[in-house]
Amino acid sequence: MKPVARLLLHVVCVAATASGCSAQSESTLVLSSDPELGAMAAELLPDLSRRAGMELREPVRLELRSREELARYLTFKLDEDLPHEEADARVDAYALLGLVPPDLDLRALLLELYGEQVAGFYEPDSTALYVLDDQPPAALEALLVHELVHAVQDQSADLRALTDPDAGNDRSTAAMAAVEGHATLVMLEYLTEQMTGAPVDLGAVPDFAAQVGPALEGMSAQFPALAGAPRVVRDALVFPYVAGAAYVQRLWTDGRRKSPFGDAMPRSTEQVRSPWAEPPVELSLTIAGEAVRLADTLGFLELTILLEDVVGMSPARAASVAAGWDGDRWALVGGEGDAAASLAWAVVWEGEGERDRFLEAVRGAGGRFGGSVRAEPLSVDGRPGSLLRLGERALEVAVVPRSP
Repeated sequence: MKPVARLLLHVVCVAATASGCSAQSESTLVLSSDPELGAMAAELLPDLSRRAGMELREPVRLELRSREELARYLTFKLDEDLPHEEADARVDAYALLGLVPPDLDLRALLLELYGEQVAGFYEPDSTALYVLDDQPPAALEALLVHELVHAVQDQSADLRALTDPDAGNDRSTAAMAAVEGHATLVMLEYLTEQMTGAPVDLGAVPDFAAQVGPALEGMSAQFPALAGAPRVVRDALVFPYVAGAAYVQRLWTDGRRKSPFGDAMPRSTEQVRSPWAEPPVELSLTIAGEAVRLADTLGFLELTILLEDVVGMSPARAASVAAGWDGDRWALVGGEGDAAASLAWAVVWEGEGERDRFLEAVRGAGGRFGGSVRAEPLSVDGRPGSLLRLGERALEVAVVPRSP
């Protein structure tokens, strides 16, 4: 769900003026009102910049904030990025798809999730890194390593622009995977060296995803709110770190530490999983005589979840069908006042085989969706496509590729 992924970059401590004057570390690499924290960061930055394969161009601002300030800021960001109306519409759409319960309080869940997990975050809008003041000293180094990489990234690329929500749910999640995966990989390499006392190049590790992925995914069990969240919410949070780290590690296998930005930036979650995949087709979906309440993409990652959890496919079969995904678009109408919510969801497929297997499975799993389901094939500019209408309203839908 797009708001979850977008907030990963923006769930930070409140950017209020720090108490006391700002002191610059002797190295001029860090500006901080906390000399000890600033000195720790300044010692780390040159090595992290080298590992990240990026140039450190200017000092990084680093401050401490309290849990109370964080709680106020989280509420502010939700009001800005996910107002009540949009949160309600997203829940209606995902409930019709069978991915969340219809009574889910998405805003309350997000506040709980971030309140549970937040330790410190880099904030692109203020180009500053904030650390919560209740962190144990033993945890500070790992936290700083990860977040300082974001500060270095932001000096080479515009992190906020890269994750622009207007690009759609799937594309912004893919961008988050490049951003968070890069920082996670640098952190893992640094911490591994600290533990072993020997130089480590994670780009040279064979089967990196198989070795590290399960351990990273297992970390979610440490957070009760995250473990109990609907899978589509949980995976949107975890995917950028786990799959993103594997994506960037593949870029490093030739020893050149290629940046995951620029021409290497993935345009879909499918490309994060399979870098050789072609960019998806962008679709435009209109519904005759209806005011669209909300529209977005579902994407490869969330399609895979739907195939497993709603349609009932095995992971292997779901992966086979999802591999044929080549773009999608959904639009929600109604659901306000007395009007029943209904959803139109179009998918374009690489081949008729994947499309037909998808439609057959959907027709056999209608009761697991959040409303009545009508599924049919269609042609999208000569390409095989599928159209699902969910809910009670009769929708007249037109689907065409979106103009560049």
